Amino acid sequence: MRKFAIYGKGGIGKSTNCANLALALTALGQKVLQIGCDPKADSTLTLHPGVRITPVLRLLHEKKQQLCLEEAVYRADCGVYCVEAGGPTPGLGCAGRGIGMVLEFLERQEAYARLGIDCVLYDVLGDVVCGGFSMPMRKGQADYVLIVTSGESMSCYAAENIAQAIANFRGRGYAQLGGLILNRRDVEGEEDNVRALAQKLGCTILADIPRSPLLTQAERQGQAVMSVFPQSEIASQFHKLARTLLTRFADKT
Repeated sequence: MRKFAIYGKGGIGKSTNCANLALALTALGQKVLQIGCDPKADSTLTLHPGVRITPVLRLLHEKKQQLCLEEAVYRADCGVYCVEAGGPTPGLGCAGRGIGMVLEFLERQEAYARLGIDCVLYDVLGDVVCGGFSMPMRKGQADYVLIVTSGESMSCYAAENIAQAIANFRGRGYAQLGGLILNRRDVEGEEDNVRALAQKLGCTILADIPRSPLLTQAERQGQAVMSVFPQSEIASQFHKLARTLLTRFADKT
């Protein structure tokens, strides 16, 4: 089983990349579980259009010890297994701590083994890497961190901070930096900026996702671009990324 945590600056396109990557991995015969770690519980929306799944934190609050795995995990028609962590009422409680509670629940339920999962994708909120938001990096959770970035200065700055957090965990058996996903914004010098960042961090650019109006068109329909435009150039890039992940990163089990 391969487990990847996807981080990056808020609004950089993590959820979009994560959902399309999940579909590309599924197309390669992988059983994929996508875990949304954002309190808005919107990471997996384009995988199950028209269905709003209940966040696990809400279910835990309502059912406590009676909550079973089948109630917490939703299998979308596309084949991807979906979990939304959810979060506390805005302004109250700690969303990071909530992520920890959800991951602990999945562990107690032996979710990955029972569902026969091949790949886990954690879609993590923004560039926050403190407290509970670093949980997917920690031992026993993700094996590799993929950082989504554009060539914009603030995006690169956030990526560097995330890489520093990974470096701080080095030696503890926590997740390693797997590489960068360039999600283009078509800014001046974008490719050079991200190549320089990859060199500085000692990693590679795993994928180059073009800026495309097809993404917006698909999301207007509430779906992922892989579902609406499966033969497009941008879809081919997600297929390529999926193949790269499966060939470059060994099965950790």
